[in-house]
Amino acid sequence: MKSVRTTSLAIAILGGRLLAADLQSDHPAEFARCVSADASVTKLAGGMGFVEGPVWIKSSGVLVFSDIPNDELKQWSPTTGLTTYRKPSHNANGNTLDLAGRLLTCEHTGRRLAIQDANGGLKTLVDLCDGKKLNSPNDVVVRSDGTVWFTDPEYGLKTNPETKKKEGKEQAGNYVFHHNPRTGRTTAVAKDFVQPNGLAFSPDEKKLYVADSGSPHHIRVFDVTTDSALTGGQVFCVIDKGGPDGIRVDQSGRVWSSAGDGVQIFAPDGSRIGKILMAESPANLCFGGADGKTLFITARKSLYSIKVAVAGAGQ
Repeated sequence: MKSVRTTSLAIAILGGRLLAADLQSDHPAEFARCVSADASVTKLAGGMGFVEGPVWIKSSGVLVFSDIPNDELKQWSPTTGLTTYRKPSHNANGNTLDLAGRLLTCEHTGRRLAIQDANGGLKTLVDLCDGKKLNSPNDVVVRSDGTVWFTDPEYGLKTNPETKKKEGKEQAGNYVFHHNPRTGRTTAVAKDFVQPNGLAFSPDEKKLYVADSGSPHHIRVFDVTTDSALTGGQVFCVIDKGGPDGIRVDQSGRVWSSAGDGVQIFAPDGSRIGKILMAESPANLCFGGADGKTLFITARKSLYSIKVAVAGAGQ
């Protein structure tokens, strides 16, 4: 179906709020179930380095996200605005919560998944697989059985200018990992990625979506077996502008992906429903807010939000 613009691009900003979102619909009726035609995008904060890894902490009503080059975790709330959550962050990227509500953080320069206890202290959850250092963990999700799934591309490793190879790389590739906190075992469950990045489970957790932000610029979908292995891995969709980075799944099983031109929304069958076009290219996104129907978007140097019509899976 030919794309149809449902609203025009905002041409003015008042009090930080874009007067209208630029919405591009491929399937108007389905897109209306995701985003209202009169939805507006709010710029919540700007002037940061490169922001990533948003996670909504419902218990305290705050959003935590990463400013990678400024080595800082930021916090935003409707009452206090933008503040520092943690610094240094070891160039943190992706963040999520475990089943106990503890913050899990992917650290680029720490080359680990760190977990924060109730008192704010940090410890290493996982930094090795088969005795070899991780590359630079990027994004992470937690399944309802408590297992931790994360991606480990090489973006955080420095490139040797002479050899053009990544310095300190010990893993043979860039993998998707499964970690069982009860046993302490970490396993590579997918090895055929260029640069595995964002990942998200379907609402029933029978499928795992993984973005490849390397040359393929696509999202793949795997079946999750009863013993936490992955099968399948066919291409779910291809991002036409830029590449996929952070991804989320809503309660109806739609996949929301960051892209070079904004946020792209896909039906469970992989067909594109539409786009929220943005002036700054998003790197990641998450659902949050009091009712779970606010989409927070980290885009280059700024944090945005837009009210949507559906909540994220698991909320």
